[in-house]
Amino acid sequence: MSRQVKQPTGQKRLTNVAIVRLKKGGKRFEIASYPNKVVSWRNKVETDIDEVLQTHTVFTNVSKGEVAKAVDLKKIFGKDNQTEICLEILAKGELQVSEKERQAQLESMFRDIATIVADKCVNPDTNRPYTVTMIEKAMKDLHFSVKPTRNTKQQALDVIKQFTEKETIHIQRAYMRLKLVIPAKEGKKLQTKIKKIAKKVERDDFDDELEMVVLIDPGSFREIEELVREDTKGKAQIEVLSLKDVEEGDEMLE
Repeated sequence: MSRQVKQPTGQKRLTNVAIVRLKKGGKRFEIASYPNKVVSWRNKVETDIDEVLQTHTVFTNVSKGEVAKAVDLKKIFGKDNQTEICLEILAKGELQVSEKERQAQLESMFRDIATIVADKCVNPDTNRPYTVTMIEKAMKDLHFSVKPTRNTKQQALDVIKQFTEKETIHIQRAYMRLKLVIPAKEGKKLQTKIKKIAKKVERDDFDDELEMVVLIDPGSFREIEELVREDTKGKAQIEVLSLKDVEEGDEMLE
């Protein structure tokens, strides 16, 4: 007589998984993701959740295949939608990896952060970009610690801020170059406002219309765009001539 072996109810076995764990309400919850996909999701490189999650299921223990009870999810998360809870765990949970994997991940993120900083910034004295190696050295001098749950772009902006505040390295964001063409009537009013926001005015011609070429901090682009669009009711032209105003060649170590 043949006998079927039944898998216990509430168990679901998975293999070759990366586990993300979140402790909440005194209980442990886990999700099963594909290896190397969690960091990509957090850095917004991967946007398809089905490429990240092996299953839209919340577990109490992925390794043992123990699925979380719906009543516990409702009580602790205030909802029982498995996908929504998976997304919360993915965002706030801790990725369970070996020490060797963790170190490799942190080193990779450290390099990525330095690359973003090098791409966005220049030495204001020479207007030349720093090499990634120079930025990495400055980050080490700063004793910067990578936070694996935050995306690299956010951390790069933190690094730039700390460099500026602590004067670890002489650095500033590379400026954007904009060309603005504004009707004469609105141009008279906007000319002074734009000059206050701009870091440098390269052209300022006023004839039948106002034509300006300015260098601005990238963080000011939205402010200028909204100001010009609202005051001219969309009649003005804004053209990005260059995303980064830099001299050719990298900054070199003396």
